[in-house]
Amino acid sequence: MTPTAPTSLLDALKWRYATKKFDPAKKIPAADWNALEQALVLTPSSYGLQPWKFLVVTDPALKAKLRPASWNQSQIEDCSHLVVFLAKEDITEADVNRFVARIAEVRGVTPESLAGYKGFMMGDLVNGPRHSVIGEWAARQVYIAFGNFMTAAALLGIDTCPIEGLEPAKYDGILGLKGTGFRTLAACPAGYRASDDKYASAPKVRFEASDLIEHR
Repeated sequence: MTPTAPTSLLDALKWRYATKKFDPAKKIPAADWNALEQALVLTPSSYGLQPWKFLVVTDPALKAKLRPASWNQSQIEDCSHLVVFLAKEDITEADVNRFVARIAEVRGVTPESLAGYKGFMMGDLVNGPRHSVIGEWAARQVYIAFGNFMTAAALLGIDTCPIEGLEPAKYDGILGLKGTGFRTLAACPAGYRASDDKYASAPKVRFEASDLIEHR
């Protein structure tokens, strides 16, 4: 792997912004979109459990249904691809077993050899005190994927807009999530900025690094 130059990384992060107006005529090429989906798949998570699902919405009719549940924000309809980030509502032994089976499959080991790791996850997330806030734990993992997605998009020259301004319960109903074990957390339109989006050239407002970063 050839590392990305520091200047290239910073240029991409300075270029990106929360896009307020997308060009509905511009669509993300299939190869670029596939790379973004793989970036989601490759996102790290606690224990590697991946307590999430990513719904990719491109159907205009479905996007139109979601817009009123998104504070009527135009990005929902005008973007090329809309990603709805879902968090698992619970973590059970079945979820742990599924993950252990996947580790065994990918790494060519037996599930029995992973009994200690399974016990550790069970003791923390299923039977431990953290289970009382397991929905919050899952949500924090999903936000790692959210950030990873936006950074990957910026590196590909693709615009995004993180959206929490939506009604999760209405999204759940529109998307048919009842009984699936997943709930809507947030959404992220992706595509290309409109040429007349005035926010594209607005200076970023950030505190000085010296206010945010402390070395010890």
